[in-house]
Parts: sequence; structure tokens; C-alpha cells
Amino acid sequence: MLQLLDFNHKISRVTALAILLLSIALFAFTGQYLFAVIPFAYLFLMLVTVNWKTAYWVFLFTIPPSIHVWFFGYALSSTLPDEPIMWVFLLVFILLWARNPNLLPTWWWKNWLTLIIVLQFVWLIVAVVFSQEPLYSIKFLLAKCWFMVSFFILPVFIFKEKKDFRTAFLVTLIPLLATVLIIFYRHYQIAFNFRKVEKAIAGIYYNHVDYSTVLSMFFPVLCITFSLTKGKNWLLRGTLLAIIIFFLPAIYFTYARAAMLAVVFAIVIYAAIRLRLVNFVMPAFYGLMILLIVYMAKNNKFMDFRPTFEQTYMHHTWTDHVIATFRGEDMSSMERLYRWIAGVRMSADRPLTGYGPNSFYYHYKPYAVSAFRTYVSRNEEQSTTHNYFLYMLVEQGWPAMILYGVLVMAVFAQAQKIYYRFKDRFYKKVTLALAMMFAAGFVNNFFSELLETHKVGAMFYIAVALLVVLDRKSRELSDDPAVKL
Repeated sequence: MLQLLDFNHKISRVTALAILLLSIALFAFTGQYLFAVIPFAYLFLMLVTVNWKTAYWVFLFTIPPSIHVWFFGYALSSTLPDEPIMWVFLLVFILLWARNPNLLPTWWWKNWLTLIIVLQFVWLIVAVVFSQEPLYSIKFLLAKCWFMVSFFILPVFIFKEKKDFRTAFLVTLIPLLATVLIIFYRHYQIAFNFRKVEKAIAGIYYNHVDYSTVLSMFFPVLCITFSLTKGKNWLLRGTLLAIIIFFLPAIYFTYARAAMLAVVFAIVIYAAIRLRLVNFVMPAFYGLMILLIVYMAKNNKFMDFRPTFEQTYMHHTWTDHVIATFRGEDMSSMERLYRWIAGVRMSADRPLTGYGPNSFYYHYKPYAVSAFRTYVSRNEEQSTTHNYFLYMLVEQGWPAMILYGVLVMAVFAQAQKIYYRFKDRFYKKVTLALAMMFAAGFVNNFFSELLETHKVGAMFYIAVALLVVLDRKSRELSDDPAVKL
């Protein structure tokens, strides 16, 4: 047996050396930096075979710095290294489930959040079947598979104790802070220029919306973590306080209005949970949105808000940008209205299953109202509705949009129940942090469609997954026999 183990170790060393030499040769011959990561990929695969749970922490560490890369002059549609790792974890999950069909515990299936997300996935399959763009929709479905496995299912097996939540915080904070420092320094070098913010972000995040959303979602987690360190090491508290203070200008200099609103809404959710009022927040919000839609639709009132094409453009300063927003002369806001109107009109033709995932761009222009057209209405970047509710409505129909709306209400409702079920201060605070992170993501997502992006979507779905885990834990620790599983 010892001789066999020694032989296997020799084979592993020889294989590792061969891969290293091959990657060096390929890099030297082609000049493509992507070949230089091959040895690290091999080491990661070896780690997965030895301890896939430890590999999961490495995976979380890679998410903030993951980037779109160029290979022989072509931009890869995947982000590296996190998306290939998702493929690996999908395979890991399939193998684990094949070995044990009862892998997912009963309490996980019984949770309302799980039920809603499973229904969302089932309806996604239905929408793909009836898609007007089947190739793009199948690609979307495949990506959703490894996305949901990595961020909604696997956390069930990873987060068992308090130390796991602390580890997740650290392996996210360190690389995220590094990206923020780099971008902040780049932006500082160009005098925090409003028009050049994308230049500072380039290569690390997709755009300033993606970047600002991640910051606004993580900011509440920082604040709650700081409150947990009360009475502990002064160096730790001082470091966290410095990071929190640094995040404030970092969020401001993203020049993203939605991110700033997101931080405010996260605070609202914090207060609502503490006051046991959170169940009223989303119904009130939905009610206001319905009243606004009815008001705008009556006698085509929305046409009164059409922009003047020549005066609606991207402004040179942040102050002018904000003023233009209130005047209806901001290009990005008016372009949103242009897409929203098109989305509402599209839904009338395919209300049940929509046009299919990844199909909006190919069908929306005939439904747009030309009076709301702006300088960017050609949509060369092929972006979509800029509102996740409409994104679901247009591409997957009314059932998908309703399920998303129900999910948001259910998350906040369950967070409040979990918070008051716990007596442990640590878990109470973690519950608040997750609800606030989700809340910030919701607001950003109201003005964009970000849940399919690797950095924002990861935080959004992990927040939901951990609330499912904490629901289980709060029941186990409860003294009330009525809530015990």
C-alpha cells in the first residue's frame, strides 16, 4: 500500500511539472497571459478532489478580482477565474447528488425561499422552451445552472458554524478592498472626473453600475460587522472603521444614483426589521408603483414626460447630471423610460412565457416610442430593460415577474422572523446584514438587471441561501417547540 501511495505521489509531481513546463512554453510562444494560469488551475482541481469545501473559500476569494479577458484578440464571454470554477462546482454537485439523491436535506426543500427559487427555475425552463431566440436562451439556462449551484445550493453544505460566516466575510473583504483601492487610486489620478469614471473601473468591473452595486451591497455588511466587534481588539475596530469611512467616498465617486439610494433603503430595512414593520415595506412599495403606472397609462399621461432630444445628453459634471435628472434632461434616465415603455408594450403580445431569456434586445425596438429616443438608443452595447421586473416580464412572462416580486417580500419577512427567533447576538446581526445586503441589491436591480452578473448575483443569491441556513439554525436553537423542526 505504501509503495502504491508513493507511486501516485510521483505521478502527481511529474504531472504538475509537465503542466508547468507546458504552460511556460505556451506563454513564451504565444504571449498569451491566459496560459500562465494553467498551473494554478491544476492546483485548484487537485484541491477540489482533496477538500472541495476548502476550495469553495478559494472560489469566493476569486469573485471580486475576476475579469473578462482577451485571448488571441477576442474577448471571452466568460469571466476568469470564477466562472470556470462554477463549472467545476456544478460537476462536483452532480457527482455528489448522483452518489446520494437525498443530498439536499428536507428542511432545505421545505423553506419558502427555496420553494420560490425552485419555481423560478422551473418557469425559466418553460420560458426557454417557448423562446423566440432558443440558442441565446439555452445559453442563459446553462449559466443559471452553475450559478445557482454555486451560490444558492452549495452554501448549505459550507456554512455550519460562526467561523464559516467570519471566513466568508474575510475572503470577500480582502480581494474586494484591493479592487476598490486600485479603482480609487486610478480615479484620483484623473481628478475623480465624472465623465471618466469608466476608465478608472475598466478591466476590473464591467461598468460603474456593476461596481457601485457591489460596494453598496457590501457596505451594510461592513457596518454590521463593526457593531459585532464592540468591546474587542481596538486595532480590529479601528481598521474596520477606517474601511467603512473609506467606502463612503468610494461609493460617492462611482457617481451612481441607484447605489446611493440602495444604501438608504438598506437602512430603512434595518429599521423596519427592528420595529417589526418590514412586512409593510414591499406591499407599500408595490402599491405605489401600481398607482404610478395607472396614472401614467391613463390618457397616455406618460407622453407628457417625453424628452427634448437635443437637450437630453450625458452631462459633464455630477452636479449637472443630478440637476438634469430632476429636469428630465438626463440621457440615462430618459433611455430607461424608452426601454421601459417598449417592455410594457412587448408584454402585451407574449404575456405568459415572454420572448425568452436573452431575447429583449432582438425584439424591443418596434415597440419603442420614438418620442423617448435619446442619443444612445441605438444600443450598441446590447443592454436590456434596465429594470429587473420588466426584464422578467418581457423575457419570461407574468409568472416570472410575480415570483420575483414574491421572493423579495418573502426574504424580508423571513429575515424578520429569523432575527426575533435568535437570542444569539452574532446570528441576529448576521441576519440583519444579509437582509440589508439583499435590500441594497434589490434597489440597484430595480434600475438595472444585475442578477446574472457574477459579482452582484453572487452576493444576492448567497444572501438568500444563508437566510435559509439561518432559518434552520434559529429553529434548532429556539426554546419554542412550535418552531422547532
